[in-house]
Amino acid sequence: MKINNFSLVLGLVLFFIAKSTFAQLSIVPQPESLKLLSGNFVFSASTNISANTDSIFSIAIQEINLLKKDRANGATNSVLFTKNTNLKPEAYSLRIAPSQITITVSDKLGAFWAVQTLKQLAAANAFKTNNTWTLPALEINDRPKFSWRGIHLDVSRHFFDIDYLHRFIDRLSFYKFNKFHWHLTDDQGWRIEIKKYPELTAKGAWRKLNNQDSACLKLATTNPDYNIPEKHFKMIDGERMYGGFYTQEEIKELVLYATGKGVEIIPEIDMPGHMQAATKQFPWLTSTGSVQKEKSFTNPICPCKETTFEFAENVFKEVAHLFPSKYIHLGADEVEKSSWKNIPECEALMHKENLKNIDEIQSYFVKRMEKYFNSLGKELIGWDEILDGGVSLTATLMYWRTWIPTAPKHAAEKGNRLIMTPGEYCYFDAQQDGHSLRKVYSFNPVGFGLNENEQKYVLGGQANIWTEYIPSEQRLEYMLFPRMLSMSEVLWGHQQDFDHFSWKMGQQYEILSTLGINYRFADLKGFTDNNVFLKSTYLKIEMPQNTVVHYTTDGTEPKINSVRYVKPVYIDKNQTVKAAIFGADGRMGDVFTIKYQQSNYLNAVQVKNPKPGLKFSYYPKLYKTVGLINEADKTEVGTTKALEVPVQKKAESFATRHQGYFYAAEDGIYSFFLRSDDGSVLKMQDKTLIDNDGMHFAIEKSSQIALKKGYHPFELLFLEGGGGYTLELAYSIGSGKRKAVSSTDFFVE
Repeated sequence: MKINNFSLVLGLVLFFIAKSTFAQLSIVPQPESLKLLSGNFVFSASTNISANTDSIFSIAIQEINLLKKDRANGATNSVLFTKNTNLKPEAYSLRIAPSQITITVSDKLGAFWAVQTLKQLAAANAFKTNNTWTLPALEINDRPKFSWRGIHLDVSRHFFDIDYLHRFIDRLSFYKFNKFHWHLTDDQGWRIEIKKYPELTAKGAWRKLNNQDSACLKLATTNPDYNIPEKHFKMIDGERMYGGFYTQEEIKELVLYATGKGVEIIPEIDMPGHMQAATKQFPWLTSTGSVQKEKSFTNPICPCKETTFEFAENVFKEVAHLFPSKYIHLGADEVEKSSWKNIPECEALMHKENLKNIDEIQSYFVKRMEKYFNSLGKELIGWDEILDGGVSLTATLMYWRTWIPTAPKHAAEKGNRLIMTPGEYCYFDAQQDGHSLRKVYSFNPVGFGLNENEQKYVLGGQANIWTEYIPSEQRLEYMLFPRMLSMSEVLWGHQQDFDHFSWKMGQQYEILSTLGINYRFADLKGFTDNNVFLKSTYLKIEMPQNTVVHYTTDGTEPKINSVRYVKPVYIDKNQTVKAAIFGADGRMGDVFTIKYQQSNYLNAVQVKNPKPGLKFSYYPKLYKTVGLINEADKTEVGTTKALEVPVQKKAESFATRHQGYFYAAEDGIYSFFLRSDDGSVLKMQDKTLIDNDGMHFAIEKSSQIALKKGYHPFELLFLEGGGGYTLELAYSIGSGKRKAVSSTDFFVE
């Protein structure tokens, strides 16, 4: 019995030692399984690389030989590549022993991802020259859950040159993304050379500065990341124009480079809408000859003219020749179909093809283009608008419109393949805040009401970056990192928990710094935007690991030579503290403005007959601010348990009002956290506590209030401008844990 107990204790000790060591390994994305062994392997210029002549090892050997070139010499050891046809696509088995690394795969991508895992184990050293890597002995068996792990980049709104795109591909590859969705055309610029139509780039790739550029330049006065790079301007006919394009030779070279990095490039030429860069050169492409904006979007090309198809087929013939991917993305989103009404050619087409409405004209265009793609050996992808008017069973949909939650199920029921990219989780042009990483990490590509059989149609997902307000490489990286790492874990599919991921990010930030990436630092915590105190308090800043914080108390912006935060800051008067993280290179992160106001407890009010719930009002109309909400527009009233919006068929744009009493369970300083997309305003005691008003992506604002135990008048106003909404309210008491509001917190008379 003693022997058995000793064995059990020893086993537990070894288990926890192994688990503790495992926790020190920051591998992103998380591998499917990992087992630590004894010892280390030192990878150096002396390491021998061996494999048979099978071509599946080609890109992995090319990559690992490049890594060897930058290493110092060390002891003689080896890396051996072997083949096992029983492994799944992209899967790999990695065994690191002190004298040999063995990598077993069934295909070339599996071999390449194994090498990326070795680089992850080397961490920042992977990108430093003249050093060796000390890698822990271990066994990893790994494979991705999803075959489509993508990043989308819009180069039309703002242009990114071919040199930068090489670095962009490197970063995708390192985190095991295998698809680059290249959005090459839109209203603001045509970026791909088409030899049949040279005007598309000679004129369509260049523009005068527009309202989005002006907004960026205004922001650049306080944030240089918004500056528009001078290298993207040139003089044309005496005017200074912004833009750029990729020659066909540059595209071929980038495609070849990406292939060597395990990344497939999928081109998107957006039709029939978002085509003003082309229709300005060829107005005959539209139904009326007009290229101006219609009701919501610019005038699309006309699917009712044979000349339109002649143009489209000529364009896509050249596109298909440049990109070996089996996919071409047609776009087909946000089309101003009203421009096809009362057009003789369209009425004739509808009669000829028995089309019932203009949605079916769009469907006719998509289906006809799909047949042409098929004749080129390609398959069609479109945004989920291709469902409107009917879609063929062979088209692949990218789901993005979260306000149409039934779209994925509708497509899967028909047997259409799906790539999930819902805006709520996947639109990386949305501003980041302290919730961004966690939000992305919670993304489930096979959710959205899909049953087990329907989930089989989900290829995977991707993050999308639209660049209306992303004019520079620095701003692009700020918006992409570190969210891209969170998406990497989601799409590879072996997440543990967000706390573990957050811990791993400490080492990943060091890697990003070594690469010179302008990533967003993690948020400072421990305070709200607006804080109150009774007599005095301390500002206790919760800092991310391995960071330095400097702050000011005179209202000025913090600098590298401002006071360094090393202990809590004593507060005994009304004042404003500004704090920011500074990197080792002196780079400054976001400035956090922390206001303090002395306050007394606010007395509770008497409520005669309190009942659980909140009074609810609904206004199905678009408002830009909550102050514009008009009671005459109200269509529904009721009582909700908390902050629900109990409306069966919600309008695309609407406003809500929740009124009642918040019950403070004890005397204390209450911190409220209001996160919304779009605007919201929280009132307590008939005064505005949090102003999160206006049209914006999901952002959080916070504030404190000192409350006596009891009932306190509560009102929350909310706006939804369209495109899916977020409305979340949480609170904490004193230094207690934050929690979401619930039905136990609210009462009505």
